[in-house]
Amino acid sequence: MKKKILMLLLAFISMTVIYSCSKLDENVLDEKSVAGLTNKQQAEGIIAPVYAKLEDIFIHTNYFALQEISTDEAILPFRGGTDWGDNGIYLQLHQHQNISSDANVRNTWNHILIGLSRSVTAIIALSTNPDPSAKLFLAEARGMRAYYSLLTLDLFGLVFVKNDVNETSKILRGEAAIEYIKSELLAIEPIVENTTGPGRITKGAVWGLLARLYLNAAVYRDVYAPSFTFKAEDMDKAIEYCTKIIGSGQYNLAADYFSLFNDNNHTNKELIFAVDQRADLNGHNRMAYFSISGDQFPLPAYTGANGTDGPGITSDFYRTWVNAYAPVDPAVADPRFYKQNLPPAAACIDAASFNINRGILRGQQYGLIRTNGVFEKCQDGKMRVDKLFYNTRSKPTLAVDFTENIDYTIAGSNYNTGFRVEKYEFSKTSVSGRNFGEHDIIILRLADIYLMRAEAKLRKNDATALADVNIVRASRTATTPAAPLPAITLDLLFRERGFEFYWEMVRRTDMIRFGKYEGTWTEKTNTDVRKRIFPIPQTAIDGASNLPGYLIQNLGY
Repeated sequence: MKKKILMLLLAFISMTVIYSCSKLDENVLDEKSVAGLTNKQQAEGIIAPVYAKLEDIFIHTNYFALQEISTDEAILPFRGGTDWGDNGIYLQLHQHQNISSDANVRNTWNHILIGLSRSVTAIIALSTNPDPSAKLFLAEARGMRAYYSLLTLDLFGLVFVKNDVNETSKILRGEAAIEYIKSELLAIEPIVENTTGPGRITKGAVWGLLARLYLNAAVYRDVYAPSFTFKAEDMDKAIEYCTKIIGSGQYNLAADYFSLFNDNNHTNKELIFAVDQRADLNGHNRMAYFSISGDQFPLPAYTGANGTDGPGITSDFYRTWVNAYAPVDPAVADPRFYKQNLPPAAACIDAASFNINRGILRGQQYGLIRTNGVFEKCQDGKMRVDKLFYNTRSKPTLAVDFTENIDYTIAGSNYNTGFRVEKYEFSKTSVSGRNFGEHDIIILRLADIYLMRAEAKLRKNDATALADVNIVRASRTATTPAAPLPAITLDLLFRERGFEFYWEMVRRTDMIRFGKYEGTWTEKTNTDVRKRIFPIPQTAIDGASNLPGYLIQNLGY
């Protein structure tokens, strides 16, 4: 959706959101408010906010926190004993001690439910719009309703079904929820196109979401099961839809792994479905700024654009890389681990060619030196690059020297603890580091399709699973690709998904499906299977209190 569509939206639509899960109301203004607009303009305006809510869901403290910090991949301690304390919610999240008043859980729930409500509003409005474009937009609105429903099913174990703004949503769980999402996606499959780009629902997105639904169906049927039964027919359908995408010729694996996460990735042929964050949509840069140091300044043009010393990767996750490639350093063995853009020593660099390192950042960091609010320059006018220290934290003797150890002890929660992740490019237009992200945030990409197909095959004891894994490994040819694996098991495939998709908000879902979520890592020892899904926010339960028995808290909360 372009900026002009959003402006049209502001001209004639006002969204009134009631956060109660039983209402999901958003009211379109009366007919006078749309006078003078064509039917096509009205159709474009009503579909735009359905997609626009994705940016809020995919912010660092919402979906990312739930999917990553609750796992063995990421941890966010109290930096310096104070920063990121937030009443202990990140500690609770990592240790599976969530409570129903958790702000991150509540905000994620609210944003998803607003997106769902916008989808219902759009479906109703587009159903009577006579413009030819309305049929496609209506299908996309149904597809987005299905996607938002898939999120609530995965995170909270339920789905809301609503077709009329005046009715109370019906709640589905288990098999009924799976069948509902499946039916919605199948209904729009013949209608949606494959030429509208990764920021909208396409046939590829429908096929990918169906594959993801079938692959996780065993979990969604009985989320608390001691072990999951992956039905052969589910795996067959996952393979079928993955094969449709691979065989379509629409998508290609990227030779340069980190190009997938660059500012210009909207046209990258590996992306299937993504949050459209191009500059005219006023996206956020939180995926790039969240982990790196407050004394890392990635943009010579903006002295206020820096990191925030948020989460680091756990030593447990880092060790999976080391153990896989020992005695070779993973930065040498696998191009997905790290991309060096800056010299590991003092230097003078042209501002136009300055780019920070990407991937998993370890040890002493080098970068721009800011003194009295100005970046220092060399005598030749180039940008001075040197060792970084924690000047922004008033700790000028503490080097920005990332260590492997990171936990909730005093020593393990200092500003420099934990290796950091800079996977998405720090957007060149991000004035503060937090805003104006241009990179699309990936929901589905082709590598995931290959590895989902490999997993479905493996669960059926199909020997061709290994080939799919090695196709992905061999594809990153911009540098020396990772060596092919000689064999594949479920444990190795789980490890491989970690290497390919770290920081991409699939880890929790993967851990549950592979039976790893009750494991032990860092300071997490809770083995309660009821923590596989999150608590329904207490605000939502209170909001539905006028309907006794309607919204019941999930077990264990």
